[in-house]
Amino acid sequence: MEVRTLHDALQHQLLNYPKEDAISYKENGSWKKYSTQEIVEIVNGFSLSALGLGIKKGDKVAIIAESRPEWAFTDLAMQQIGVITIPLYPNSTEEDYTFICKDAEVTYIFVGDEQILKKVNNIKNEISSLKDIYTFDKIEGVKNWSLLLQNPPTEKQQELEKIKSEIDDFDLATIIYTSGTTGTPKGVMLSHNNIISNSKAVKQSFEVVNNSYKVLCFLPLCHIFARTELYAYLYIGVSIYYSDSIENIGVNLKEVKPNFFATVPRLLEKIYDKILTKGYELRGPKRWIFFWAVNLANRFQPEKKMGLLYSLQQKIADKLIFSKWREAVGGNIEFIVSGAAALQPRLQKIFWAAGIRVIQGYGQTESSPGVALGKHTTEGFKEGCIGELLQHIEVKIDTDGEILVKGPNVMMGYYKQPEITAETIKDGWLHTGDIGEMVEGKYLKITDRKKEMFKTSGGKYIAPQELENKFKESMYIEHVMIVGEGQKFPGALIIPNFEAIKEWCKIHEINYTTDYEMSKNQEVISKIHHDIERLNESLSQYKRVKKFHVLGSPWTVEAGELTPTLKLKRKIIKGNCQEIIDLFYN
Repeated sequence: MEVRTLHDALQHQLLNYPKEDAISYKENGSWKKYSTQEIVEIVNGFSLSALGLGIKKGDKVAIIAESRPEWAFTDLAMQQIGVITIPLYPNSTEEDYTFICKDAEVTYIFVGDEQILKKVNNIKNEISSLKDIYTFDKIEGVKNWSLLLQNPPTEKQQELEKIKSEIDDFDLATIIYTSGTTGTPKGVMLSHNNIISNSKAVKQSFEVVNNSYKVLCFLPLCHIFARTELYAYLYIGVSIYYSDSIENIGVNLKEVKPNFFATVPRLLEKIYDKILTKGYELRGPKRWIFFWAVNLANRFQPEKKMGLLYSLQQKIADKLIFSKWREAVGGNIEFIVSGAAALQPRLQKIFWAAGIRVIQGYGQTESSPGVALGKHTTEGFKEGCIGELLQHIEVKIDTDGEILVKGPNVMMGYYKQPEITAETIKDGWLHTGDIGEMVEGKYLKITDRKKEMFKTSGGKYIAPQELENKFKESMYIEHVMIVGEGQKFPGALIIPNFEAIKEWCKIHEINYTTDYEMSKNQEVISKIHHDIERLNESLSQYKRVKKFHVLGSPWTVEAGELTPTLKLKRKIIKGNCQEIIDLFYN
């Protein structure tokens, strides 16, 4: 069958490779598996009951939950009756919930757990369009989603089939509100064709992935990265396993033994930090061998032949060290997809050397999201680059270096904001706001965000993301924000990796008190200063950080300093730390 709409992906799986573990979820200590046939029955029953409630094509329904099967079931059920789903982050603020639900005129909200329900209850009276709330977890006194599967109105079956057949590829499927690093969230309108075309392009790029593969999923389905992958996995026939929590990913990887998974760079950084911490705990020859292997990995260049001596050394390192790293991520990983933010090139290289092939994807919500995706073969690897463009997608670089994108993945526009839409899409080209280049005419490379680049008083341009990624190579730095617009040199606001600092203090017999107090400890500051100086050495003189300040508490989503995807809200952080920044330059 031709797959044109989101719900077609599920039907395609049922007809071509029905599975016993199409979607699975860790629940009360064991994996609960849903077959393709069970999912089809759940989704159809859900759709019938939704029609019975009076939910109709064009209505807006919000989903606020962690990634779990019910999230996917709700989306599929709504899509096949023409309802527009509004995904929201579980960790968003009540203010964001209020703005988005009012702006989208949401009629029903499906929430995951009691914590989210509490936030929704606090703001529900402000949403005049809201008719009811359902939960995925069973909570006393609240309607549970399972009620909609009990005795669905079968007399609505003919109506359901008619609506399904009339849904067009170019109908609006979802409105995803961007996390808003620069202001009020904007509603990105994506059609069925936007997302499905991108899912098909992902399948084409994956090449080796087939219906025998398993994937562990833990990224939020409210993010377009995970959402498009959901439909790609359904289309390909990959068995989807949802992790029960971020904290349990390590355990889940060993249980599921997936062939691959998608993640964000921060998780890979944390995995590597834990690996290094274990290395520092070793003593004698074991410690020497560990760091010999790490240094060997640092020299690895995937796209080049490293020579016979290096190959022999790598085999020894693999047997003694790298095989243990692979075991920690399940022992069966063929590749990992990293997206949603820039990945440190050095980190990618080290993982490749260890036989864990990390590939990068690039895109944004407005492009559904994929624009380019790396290959997990050495022939398709180009250091410092994302990779080749996805099928049917064009890219051109504007005169100022901005990446422009054209293709079936480009959004319909911003909801209720035609003026901003016209500024963003010109002559069919999406203006991404990212700066980049095409290397060798085929590999897309991202340099920075157009609006985030700044010029020093010496007239030199600084790309903050490039420097921030460089300084995050230190295992003792969790987050960093580069400042210095119009100044003589860049400065840095630093959030320490307090877990790594704690381990370092233990090794050096320093009494660890509180995170805040340790951020003021001169020995800790000296250690971070040492790492900054070491990393500065590889940078041009004008890019080197000459002043920094260690902050005593992390930036958070709740405080408005981070987006739900953990990107820096630079304007807010700068405002909060203006006095500190002023001291850099006075």
